[in-house]
Amino acid sequence: MSKVYEIREPISEEMEIFENKFSKLMLSDVPLLNRITHYIIKRKGKQMRPMLIFLCSKLLSSGKVNEKVYRGASVIELIHTATLIHDDVVDESNKRRGFFSINAIWKNKIAVLVGDFLLSKGMLLCIDNKDYDILDVISESVKQMSEGELLQIEKAKKLDIDEETYFEIIKKKTASLISSCCKIAAVSVNSSSSEIKKITKIGMYIGIAFQIKDDLFDYGKKTIGKPRGIDIKQKKITLPLIYTLNNINKSEKRWLIKSLKKNKKSRALINQIISLVKERGGLDYAIQIMNKYHKLSIDDLETFKDSSYKDSLKKMVNYVIERNY
Repeated sequence: MSKVYEIREPISEEMEIFENKFSKLMLSDVPLLNRITHYIIKRKGKQMRPMLIFLCSKLLSSGKVNEKVYRGASVIELIHTATLIHDDVVDESNKRRGFFSINAIWKNKIAVLVGDFLLSKGMLLCIDNKDYDILDVISESVKQMSEGELLQIEKAKKLDIDEETYFEIIKKKTASLISSCCKIAAVSVNSSSSEIKKITKIGMYIGIAFQIKDDLFDYGKKTIGKPRGIDIKQKKITLPLIYTLNNINKSEKRWLIKSLKKNKKSRALINQIISLVKERGGLDYAIQIMNKYHKLSIDDLETFKDSSYKDSLKKMVNYVIERNY
């Protein structure tokens, strides 16, 4: 039994209903748009964010879900899909999860418009059903993600990012959406303010651990969901690099900064950078910090009463740092 299947087991019925609702939600009167959304649905990912919403809502409501939870899961999946499409345009990426990206097949203009369509569908779903609390959460998350991406782009130009700025970036660009999943689950089942605060914080911890794990893939031995060394190529200063820059001698630091600033980096140069980061403990440090946030999320989950939903959430947190892609 796969890890994802194990995580999904207590909410398998809800996920099946959700997938049907989500497919219908993606329909449009425009044939081209329907072809593209069909392509997206057929190549969907693991759907960890909707799963997180259903697990959190059932954890907080003794196993009950309502229509608002389904709408919240749909909104999150719409927004997440839209941001991935826009990210592929920004990053000039031709692949997503091993398949051609929307921009690779239909070009940038159509990809941006499809992303806009999905964003608007998410917002309208909230407005049409008067889910203004969900709209508030997701609007704040979209703002945070945009700010995080722009801050990262700005810092990449100057290569002046420190650890504090790094965490500000990943909290905004990655953890904000994951914590929003938890918050949406809580508000959808009318949880208390203290429960909303606690579950949202757990989501933030999960999001931080998730992003650090994603950063570590840049130094892996094989190409997985994203090409090895792509962050280095795009001048994204991640935690392993920050640690290395702060813990090498002056000549090594000059070489590393000069190498990172190069617009065109050979595969050999990228491999040299990866080797230096590994040798100077950059990966070990990043793993240590990732494990810290993993433990924080597990410790906070332990404060909830035992259930199959709690067990699955713990499995999900473990999966975040153990996954291969």
